[in-house]
Amino acid sequence: MIFKVYFQQSINEVPVRENTKTIYVEGESVRDVRTKIADRGFNVEFVQEVKGAFLEYEKQNEDFKVLEIG
Repeated sequence: MIFKVYFQQSINEVPVRENTKTIYVEGESVRDVRTKIADRGFNVEFVQEVKGAFLEYEKQNEDFKVLEIG
């Protein structure tokens, strides 16, 4: 499954909408995705599964790239 992760660059930042960034991560569950990115120091706001028409829409974005984390 592919998940869209909304986050702030630093764990020390207060969440501000204008500073929110997104990445796409493949994982088994929300917990799996959070575990995979835990060492990156992100302040994760929200993790959302992306599938169906929503996934097809996101793929049209030129910035769409699934982060490879092993």
